[in-house]
Amino acid sequence: MLGTTLIILAVFLAVFAVIAIVDIVTAKKRKEVYRVKSSATAYLMLLPAIILAFLFILLPILYSLGYAFTDYYLLKPNDIKFIDIQNFKQFFAELGERGTLYHAIKNTVIFVVGVVPLQIGLALGLAIFVNRPGKGAKIFKVCFFAPVVISLSVTSYLWLQILSPSETGLLNSILGVFGAEPRDWLRDPNSAMICIIILSAWQGCGYQMLIFLSGLSNIRKELYEAASLDGASAWKKFTTVTWPGLRSTFVYIIITVFIGACRILTQPMLMTGYQDHTVTLSYYMYTQGYTYRWVGYSSAVAFLMTIFIGGVTFLQRHLLREKK
Repeated sequence: MLGTTLIILAVFLAVFAVIAIVDIVTAKKRKEVYRVKSSATAYLMLLPAIILAFLFILLPILYSLGYAFTDYYLLKPNDIKFIDIQNFKQFFAELGERGTLYHAIKNTVIFVVGVVPLQIGLALGLAIFVNRPGKGAKIFKVCFFAPVVISLSVTSYLWLQILSPSETGLLNSILGVFGAEPRDWLRDPNSAMICIIILSAWQGCGYQMLIFLSGLSNIRKELYEAASLDGASAWKKFTTVTWPGLRSTFVYIIITVFIGACRILTQPMLMTGYQDHTVTLSYYMYTQGYTYRWVGYSSAVAFLMTIFIGGVTFLQRHLLREKK
């Protein structure tokens, strides 16, 4: 493994050197003032970030891609064999059996379809609410952003108490006032994923709210004043001024929220465990790699998942791009 890492590092440094040389040649062709000292300083400033990106992003990706075509078992790291595309055949065979993998993909799709519009809608609504002039706006911003800085583990535990199946659970206590019977929200297949979707949207919408706020701040106030003079309603102002001004921001947010939603792992792991009605693809991949220790098969699942997320992301960029 050390030898392979050194080879990858050498190739990476060679590519980096080629980029630097091309930069120098291009600068000289354009007759730009080129100073070796300042350029060397700039590349040295980039070096720590480049090393971290190599160690924690590029290297794991390349190793995972290689392991996807092997029978790598975590407890026997030296007994590794190349098995071609057998892991991918196993993936589609298990998918056809409609077992845990089928439920993992189904639950992931349900979560993405549910959380993406809900979280973005909440974020946009909160951004418009706190963007209005008046006292207390900063307090609301802090309150709405607070769940983002709380660890997902802490948030999941908090919601476990809210959704506790006993009569002392917060939600069951409130519903008990109206005569409803206590309910096990997270064990019920009809409500477990809905609870996780609501939790995730609540926890993450504050971050997207700040991004929407930055986009709202770039919209000129004169446009709203002109719309008011024309007698435009609040909805008309939103559709003709606010929404066009937030288009590029919306594209960025929908892509990042989609990618994050596809990788959901912590919430079902801590709140329900490995259950068919809440297991997700990332949870399935984690279990195969670290519980059952089949790193090769887990890497194949990660590879297919990356292809799917990348394909949908490029499709989103194509469909949502601004027309000239």
